[in-house]
Amino acid sequence: MPSEHVDSAESARPDRGAHRGGRFTRRSFRDGGSGSWSGSGQDIALTLKIVVAGGFGAGKTTLVGTVSEIRPLRTEEPLSASGRGEDDTHGVERKSATTVALDFGRITIHAGLSLHLFGTPGQDRFRFLWDELCDGALAAIVLADTRRLVDCFAAVDYFEHRRIPFIVAVNCFPGAPAHTEHDVAHALDLAGGTPVVLCDARDRDSGKDVLIRTVEYAGRVHTARLLDSVG
Repeated sequence: MPSEHVDSAESARPDRGAHRGGRFTRRSFRDGGSGSWSGSGQDIALTLKIVVAGGFGAGKTTLVGTVSEIRPLRTEEPLSASGRGEDDTHGVERKSATTVALDFGRITIHAGLSLHLFGTPGQDRFRFLWDELCDGALAAIVLADTRRLVDCFAAVDYFEHRRIPFIVAVNCFPGAPAHTEHDVAHALDLAGGTPVVLCDARDRDSGKDVLIRTVEYAGRVHTARLLDSVG
């Protein structure tokens, strides 16, 4: 398993310094990172850890695989008869496999900045893995399915209690009820300012937009916390 990740609180420091003197922009992310983070004349290599969580069948494995530039690591196993009896498959009856440990992918923004993506298993019985997967994470993405919105409650509670910045990405499945970002935020009782975005986990550009929003929001949160700690 990749070990090159940084603690979320400490990662903000070189990140912000490089950002002030460099040219990292939303466009450079989409274009593969043509911008430079070399404000002091030296390139700064930085790897950020992002966790992708959510309920069973919300699209976590799909999102990680869609945006990853490498062949994603997956730990999917076929759903057994006993597993189907334990897991609620209402709304995702066609799902035939499930993640039993993690998904892993990587996307490089440019030579000095990359994101490591860790997808969590969605079932309650694998929740014991979350602490290990979330250790050192800069931020998290909670994937939500409006057909089964209650399934992401546990992930929202987990990240709120551990003060890990997160956004909610509503995966717009065909035929799923359409709700506005405001409606979803209200239903999940999110803290003010927590972003909610609509996405299609199958679309690479849509997935990149989710990552951009996540990193931007996490940067604002960690910056505010740092300023509070020294103020």
